[in-house]
Amino acid sequence: MYKVFTRTFWKENNKYPNGLELHLGRKTILARVSTREQAITMCHGYNTTHKPGRLSRKAEFESV
Repeated sequence: MYKVFTRTFWKENNKYPNGLELHLGRKTILARVSTREQAITMCHGYNTTHKPGRLSRKAEFESV
């Protein structure tokens, strides 16, 4: 079983270069799937259809 989720990798902080501080954001669960291949496909689909933006929001997965 795998949990597919999105999160950001940066947060706004004017004291850092470019105004960004490395920070793993809160996970927002998209789905739970039963195979690794399904998780990879879902992440790839999300990441190719959504721009990561300034805070670099991307889909990932983890085993549960």
